[in-house]
Amino acid sequence: MKTFITPALIVLATAGFSTHGLAQMQMDHSSHGGPAVMQMASAAETPLTDGVVKKIDKSTGRVTLSHGPLPGGMPAMTMTYRVKDSAWLDTIKPGQKIRFAVDPEDGMTVQRIELVK
Repeated sequence: MKTFITPALIVLATAGFSTHGLAQMQMDHSSHGGPAVMQMASAAETPLTDGVVKKIDKSTGRVTLSHGPLPGGMPAMTMTYRVKDSAWLDTIKPGQKIRFAVDPEDGMTVQRIELVK
């Protein structure tokens, strides 16, 4: 019985994170009268969120950010994210304010960074 409950709890616990990508979906209503087509928002269309760099780990290609609420419904928190381009880790430093967008599909990868002056 325990072997069934544990995987079921893991699935339920991660279900909230997988719906993050669904929240970024957009409806494209065809002008041809055909069915609506769902498209994922690209990183360029994803709104930027204010954040502060807390920690950089170049060996794993990850950055820890303290941020406000994300567009997909994730609340404000401090969290570690993968970065799309590890070269970005050379351009930021702990304590720096940034604006960033996460991958709308996984919600765990920073796809765009803008430095705040």
